[in-house]
Amino acid sequence: MSACIWYISKYVGFPADRVGERAFLLLREIAREGHHCIIFTSNSSHMLARPDFDGFHKTEQMDGVEVCKIRTLKYRGAKSLGRILSWLHFEWLLWRLPKQAFRKPDAVIVSSLSLLTIFNGLLLRRRYGCRLIFEVRDIWPLTLIEEGGFSPRNPFVAALGMVERLGYRRSDAIIGTMPNLKEHVAEQVGASLPVHCIPQGIDETRIDAAETLPPDYVAAHIPEGKFLVCHAGTIGATNALDTLFDCARIMRDDPRVHFLIVGDGDLKDHYRALCADLPNVSFAPAVPKAMVQDVLKRCDLLYFSVHVSKVWKYGQSLNKVIDYMLAGRPILASYSGYPSMVDESGGGSYVPAGDVEALHSEILRYAGMTPAERAAIGAAARDWLLSNRAYDRLARDYLEIALPTQVAV
Repeated sequence: MSACIWYISKYVGFPADRVGERAFLLLREIAREGHHCIIFTSNSSHMLARPDFDGFHKTEQMDGVEVCKIRTLKYRGAKSLGRILSWLHFEWLLWRLPKQAFRKPDAVIVSSLSLLTIFNGLLLRRRYGCRLIFEVRDIWPLTLIEEGGFSPRNPFVAALGMVERLGYRRSDAIIGTMPNLKEHVAEQVGASLPVHCIPQGIDETRIDAAETLPPDYVAAHIPEGKFLVCHAGTIGATNALDTLFDCARIMRDDPRVHFLIVGDGDLKDHYRALCADLPNVSFAPAVPKAMVQDVLKRCDLLYFSVHVSKVWKYGQSLNKVIDYMLAGRPILASYSGYPSMVDESGGGSYVPAGDVEALHSEILRYAGMTPAERAAIGAAARDWLLSNRAYDRLARDYLEIALPTQVAV
């Protein structure tokens, strides 16, 4: 029997966007299994530019998924009052939405952020008698405390903590993108609840859609004859790149190794000035999504980093890691947290976050390997990714959690 699933999140990306497509790709696969899937989201985000439209909501079909976009207060900046007001506006308009225009749900998934959506989720479960799934893609308010510098005693943070605990206690199932969310939930509610992990996945259609870099980009930005250590992605405060640049300074006289930073972000100009005297560091512009794989495959070692933070105690599921693993190159991360993906695949290694000497030693270890040895490590990462993180597989796992009695159509 065909089931109907509502997925509600203020922030949902789509294939044309650069970020946040996970929800759509999961729902698309569930729809292909014969179920009816509806996404309720907002046209307001600090990460993406979304056009306005007439009326307060707009519904369209996208690759078998019904998408309802709600016109919500626009704002600028992740840390702004406007963002909170936009959350409240979204919840108010979602509550007022003429729901009789949509098929009755068998399951409602509310996904952070915003945590406030759990209130609409609870009302919808009462109205329709459906299952309620609480999905955690970003652990708030812990991220506000650890990454944003807010005090746990801040009234706003304390209020969000109460909302978070309500979601854990009152939902029929809890799903996180991070593999060790169960420990965090137990710490918050004082009980061991069933917690599942449905992480980021790989959209296999991207493999065939990959494009080659223009020759002039390669000539201008990809050094030849060097062991290339690459960080590709946003260049901002959360990316913890100081460790990498400190390591580059230590290795400035090593002619073998070059550090390539690909992307844009708030701190790019700052780091460019900081590294102006380093001959072994270069910055390249961001490339279209379809060309990211070509950049990565031209490098020898792919790097990402995080700050020391309790957030990582519960694991990671970063889009960057998906891209890196797909490229089939060894991965090195400055990461102190619950290990996953890289270590499971044998596709690379971790060093403690912020430890410059450990990073230096590990880069030298990879540089000393033969190309065949590095290729074997990269191939292990790619093979593991394709075997374990394809969205059709993740969607079946999700469906078993959301509607355990209606897995088959």
